[in-house]
Amino acid sequence: MSKSSKQGKEAPAAKKIILSPSLLSADFGRLADELAALEEGGIEWVHWDVMDGVFVPNITFGPPVIKALRNRSKLFFDCHLMVIKPERYINDFLDAGANLICVHAEATSHLERTVSQIREAGIKAAVALNPATSLASIEYLLPELDMVLIMSVNPGFGGQVFIPFSLEKIRRLRKMIDEQGAKTLIQVDGGITPENIAPIVDAGAEVIVSGSSFFKFPPYGKRRELFETLSQVSFGPTGL
Repeated sequence: MSKSSKQGKEAPAAKKIILSPSLLSADFGRLADELAALEEGGIEWVHWDVMDGVFVPNITFGPPVIKALRNRSKLFFDCHLMVIKPERYINDFLDAGANLICVHAEATSHLERTVSQIREAGIKAAVALNPATSLASIEYLLPELDMVLIMSVNPGFGGQVFIPFSLEKIRRLRKMIDEQGAKTLIQVDGGITPENIAPIVDAGAEVIVSGSSFFKFPPYGKRRELFETLSQVSFGPTGL
């Protein structure tokens, strides 16, 4: 019997996920310091919740703020546009330094055209779905998408409670992606805490967004470690 046979098969590599803290819950008066603290804490992505006060009942930051901070941070800028007709602003966010632009399926009349516009700009493209929006809206687009964002709360404000049926939606999306052989990542945003992250990851999530449950508990390195421990997976690059 060979040595390798005696030792048995090697264990499969541990699943890795990405934690993308949402700046919606950060200190807006200290954004540069917050980004530096995230890097120091071992975070690789940061989630920018861009809100226009029309698509969602809140207003946050836009391209000028992101551009002003791009040279202050090496983090992957994950820009989630909660705005009506996002196709009007793709070039603005590209110029601001976005690494990924995510638009809502509900916010544009020509979703495929908008996704193509993002991809042609040379950056990653994603589509977000509100809790009640069917997966059917992105079924045929999956091969063109780097990521799908499942909203597990109704967008607009931080600190909301995770909607339970989101777990089944994540499972169905995971199956849909696998059946198509797509490389699309699943991101989940809304009400995620260290206490409920495990079943969300188990359902198929690969990129986790957390706002108030992350930023309210510094130091960020320790908070990241708690999310990682309770998710029962390791954090790191997923290949996007």
